[in-house]
Formats: sequence, C-alpha cells, structure tokens
Amino acid sequence: MGVLKDELLKAIWHAFTALDLDHSGKVSKSQLKVQDNFDKIEFNRMCWTLCVKKNLTKSPLLITEDDAFKIWVIFNFLSEDKYPLVIVPEEIEYLLKKLTEAMGGGWQQEQFEHYKINFDDSKDGLSAWELIELIGNGQFSKGMDRQTVSMAINEVFNELILDVLKQGYMMKKGHRRKNWTERWFVLKPNIISYYVSEDLKDKKGDILLDENCCVESLPDRDGKKCLFLIKCFDKTFEISASDKKKKQEWIQAIQSTIHLLKLGSPPPHKEARQRRKELRKKLLAEQEELERQMKELQVANENKQQELEAVRKKLEEAASRAAEEEKKRLQTQVELQARFSTELEREKLIRQQMEEQVAQKSSELEQYLQRVRELEDMYLKLQEALEDERQARQDEETVRKLQARLLEEESSKRAELEKWHLEQQQAIRTTEAEKQELENQRVIKEQALQEAMEQLQQLELERKQALEQYEGVKKKLELATNKTKSWKDKVAQHEGLIRLIEPGSKNPHLITNWGPAAFTQAELEEREKSWKGKKTTE
Repeated sequence: MGVLKDELLKAIWHAFTALDLDHSGKVSKSQLKVQDNFDKIEFNRMCWTLCVKKNLTKSPLLITEDDAFKIWVIFNFLSEDKYPLVIVPEEIEYLLKKLTEAMGGGWQQEQFEHYKINFDDSKDGLSAWELIELIGNGQFSKGMDRQTVSMAINEVFNELILDVLKQGYMMKKGHRRKNWTERWFVLKPNIISYYVSEDLKDKKGDILLDENCCVESLPDRDGKKCLFLIKCFDKTFEISASDKKKKQEWIQAIQSTIHLLKLGSPPPHKEARQRRKELRKKLLAEQEELERQMKELQVANENKQQELEAVRKKLEEAASRAAEEEKKRLQTQVELQARFSTELEREKLIRQQMEEQVAQKSSELEQYLQRVRELEDMYLKLQEALEDERQARQDEETVRKLQARLLEEESSKRAELEKWHLEQQQAIRTTEAEKQELENQRVIKEQALQEAMEQLQQLELERKQALEQYEGVKKKLELATNKTKSWKDKVAQHEGLIRLIEPGSKNPHLITNWGPAAFTQAELEEREKSWKGKKTTE
C-alpha cells in the first residue's frame, strides 16, 4: 500500500505542476487515503490527461500516446522519492534492458555507456518527458518496428505496474462439463486470472493463491499433453500448456509466487527496485561520507598545504642560508685550498730544506765521524806529544840540574878567585918584599888565575853551551807545548776532553783535564778503554 501511495503522489505531483497549483509539488501521504477498490490506472490516466498537453514534446515520436502514458506510469514507479521527480541513469539502464529483452534484441552496453558519457552532469537524471522522448526517438530500438516497440512497452508495463508475473494462452479443464477451453491466463502476486482473450475484456474467473497452494505436474492423458495441476484450499485446476517449455515456465512461475507468499515478500521487480534504491542510498551515504572525508581531507590538505608552504618557506630560507653557507664554504674552501697550496709549497720547501739539512747533517755527521777519527788520531798523537813533552821536561830537568851544577862550580871558582885577589892585595900592602914574593906569588897566582880564568872561560863556554842546549830544549818544549795546546784546543772544541797543559810539578805525576794525579794509571787506562768503546758504538 505504501508503494501505491508513492506512485499516486508522483502522479498528483505531475498534475499539480502542470496546473501550477503548488510550485512545491509536495502532497503529504497522510492526506491521501486509498480505498481497496481504487483503480490506480484510471487515476494515473486522469493525471496524465492534465499534464500531457503542456509537457509532451511536439516532435514526432515512434510510439503512440498510450505507450507514452505507460512509460510515464513506469517513470513514476522507477523515479526517486524526491521532488522534482527524476529517474537516475541506473533505473534508465534497467528499463531499457527490460524493453530490449521484451523486443527480443541484444542489449548494447557500449551504446548506453556512450550515452552516459554525454549525459548532462548538472542533472541527477531525466524527467518523465525526457524519458518518453528518449524511448520515443528510437535511439535504443533501432531496427524495430512500432508494433514491436509497443508490445515491449506493454509487456514491461504489465510486469512493473500491473504486477503481471506471467501471461499467455493455455487450455483449462472445466469443473462441471469437464471440457477443455482455451483461456488467456494472467499471473499476479496473489492471483491467477483467466480471460476469453488477451484484450482482458471478458474475465472468466480467478485462482486465488496463498501459501497453502501447490503446483503438480501431471502425465499426459485423454489426448492432452503438458498437463499440470494447481491445488487450492477449495478447488483444483487442471491446465494444459502448449508445450513442455511453457509448462515448465508456468509451473516455476506459480511455485515462485507461492514461495513469495509464504515469505511475505513483494513481487520480484518491486523487491529488485527496493534493493536498487537501498543500494543507491547506501552508495549515496557512502558517497556523502566519502565527500565528508574528502572535505576533511581537503581541509587537512589545506592545513598541510599551509604547513608545507611554511615548511617550504623555511626550506627556502634554509636553502638560502645553505647557499650562503655553501658560498662561504666554497670561499673558505678556496682560501683553504690556496692556504693549503701555500702550506704545501712551504711544506715542500721545508721538506726540501729538511732534506738539504738531512743531507747537510749527513755530511756533518760524516764530517763529525771524520773528526772523531781525526780526534782519535789526534788523541794518539797527543799521547805521543805528551810523551815527548814528558821526555822534554826530563831533558829540561837534566839540563837545569847541569846548569845549576855549573853555576855552583862557577860561584865556587869566583869565590876562590875573590879570595885570591884579596889575599893578593893584602900581600901587596904588607911589604914590598913580600911584594916581590908576592909578585912571584902573584905571578904564580896570576898563572894560576890565568889557568883559573881559562878554566872559567872553559866553564863559561860550557855554560853557554849548556844555555844553548837549554834554549834548544826550551824551544823544543815550547814547540811541544804549542803543539799540545793546539791539539788541546781542537779536542776541547769538539769533546771537551783536554784542558790546557801547563808546566806542573817536576814530580812524575799523571796529568789529566781534572788536574794532576786525579787518577791512577789503572783508572786512566780503564777510562780510556770506556771512551774508545763509546766512540766505536757511535
């Protein structure tokens, strides 16, 4: 009853919009009361009459006005339950598929997809008049004549509007005469009506269906084939189909209808329509939810864009700073490279200088080793010189002793001579006699003096010779001293081993750079061996 009210409200909406009585076109369901014997087809036709002249296109169509009326009623059944009324592309596809199947043609999905692509996106669907024009212009029924199109529209109208699940001619066995008569059977959700012919003008009876009814297949008998039986609460109906296929189709259709009555379900086309609507509502809800999420995502995206813009600006600033830092780094790198090149050149120069110094040091080392060897030779020569000096000192001491002995002898001779001279003068003064005697004695003494003088001269000559020998020894000693001093200076310059040798005590003490008699002969030999060992190691 609710679906019927929806269809009637839609028909009234068309009439009101055509008469401009209510621009909103809305009528409350509570204001509409439908009686059980209400003829909805006549009501729809009345509303159709009110709105057809104003809205139906004037261009020629391939369908009749009655077919257009049926399409209009089908539109009210399939359109959405919101105003202004439109039929969505999914329902258009469903209707066109139904019409194509009823015409016995093949469905052209690609053609419809092309039509959907060219569909106006600003509209949710087609109005009733646009749907009539779409079907009437033959766009989806090319190659079909008007009669075929009209029959297809009538078949779809009967199924969707009149709830005709199946119809066709079959033979029925009478209850009284038991004769077989051909009747036009019409199957609806809760009833099977049979007429004299398909124009439905002369109705012969009804078979009321409920959940207790059943259908059974019967074997052929009495010359009748394709028999089946419909059992109801108070009556049983025997029917004969034209062929086995028709028989099977009718049995299956009636069984399906009884099963729907048991389940309390609406007819298949209404249930399918309801499912499609629920699916569209679900898709719409999902789409709205998706749009809401998309809006949220868009807002979040805008926020993210703002954040990204801020981050981009920061990145640009960072990039600018990085570029500046990179520029500074490159400049610093160039400076460092220049400095490094300078340092490298300086390092090379220093290295070259160091190599030269190393070579020089090597040369100096070689020279040092040569000097060490020379010092060793000088040390040996110094020892020889020291030995010569010691021998010279001994010779000097011998000469000095000889000179002292000679001086003593000369002094004693002089004293003796003085004594003789005094005695001679005394003798002269005493007497002349004595003078003669003294003269004689003087002569003797003069002779003796002459001899003494000769001896003195001889001693003087020996002294001079001794002086000459002394001077020679002294020069030799000075030469040895100078030579020793030169060696000492050389040794002291490199090693600090030898001190200046000065004339020391006449005693035969050992002389070192620490002073006389600082070491014994054994200690000096031990230190000499240690010093030679160190020099050999170096």
